[in-house]
Amino acid sequence: MTVRVAERLAILGLGLLGGSVALAARHRGLAAQIVGSGRSRESVATAGRSGAFDAVVPLEEAVRDADLVLLATPVSAMAGVLRRAAPALASGCVVTDVGSVKAALTETLPGLLPPGARFVGSHPMAGSHERGMQHARADLFEGAVCLVTPTASSDAGAVARVEALWRGLGGRVERCSPDAHDAAVGWVSHVPHALAFAFAAALRSAPPGATALAGPGFRDFTRIARSDAELWSEILTLNRKALAGPLQAFSQQLAALAHALDAGDADAVARLLSEARETLSQAAVGHESKARSGGEKPEIRD
Repeated sequence: MTVRVAERLAILGLGLLGGSVALAARHRGLAAQIVGSGRSRESVATAGRSGAFDAVVPLEEAVRDADLVLLATPVSAMAGVLRRAAPALASGCVVTDVGSVKAALTETLPGLLPPGARFVGSHPMAGSHERGMQHARADLFEGAVCLVTPTASSDAGAVARVEALWRGLGGRVERCSPDAHDAAVGWVSHVPHALAFAFAAALRSAPPGATALAGPGFRDFTRIARSDAELWSEILTLNRKALAGPLQAFSQQLAALAHALDAGDADAVARLLSEARETLSQAAVGHESKARSGGEKPEIRD
């Protein structure tokens, strides 16, 4: 049975995530009315043709009378968008977001709201290296972990509304603090992207024609390095404090592997690789155990 989570859902930002939320919400009947607002003519036109929106209108009009507002712009644009939207927000409106970095947003966005409006951060661990409304999918969030990041002062009803949204879209909700979010996502999403980008940049030193010989392993490893550079530059910079530890740990492991290879120590190389495999196996067992006990930790997608 479909549970409606909003009478008027306003989606500000018509890219992959905002468009996918609209398509999924329409497909699942989560809102009586879905309205969108975007910056570029192309995204507005694509959204209008998608059938997901009842209307695509200017920002201030989109949020008027909305009881649930989703910020689906790049993180750096969210504060400016919310400042523009704030005068038109109704009392009781709940605002959430899809940002990949939570601590900075939690410090900034609640203070921009008018009296009676409430903010609860969220982040669906779903996406693609593709960008834009034209790549939006109604099934993007099915089975994906959706992190909701309330603070001690968050309104319980607002938190429940945001969690209901992501469950209604097919996600598996997990709640954590903004700081815990940034630390964990730094390990499982941000650092992998940083490493893929760094490796892709290092390919400038590869022998001519080497990439033409690449197989599935190369494609799997480098896929996320095709992600939008501007977007990921912003994410990595905003979460730089949480990334320092993981990057140092990776550097130490890479240095140990390089040292073992330089020494021709096959036993040490095998030991490092075996330890890596065991770490992944233990992580997988932990996920399965939590899922069986009622927790919500499926495989995280980037």
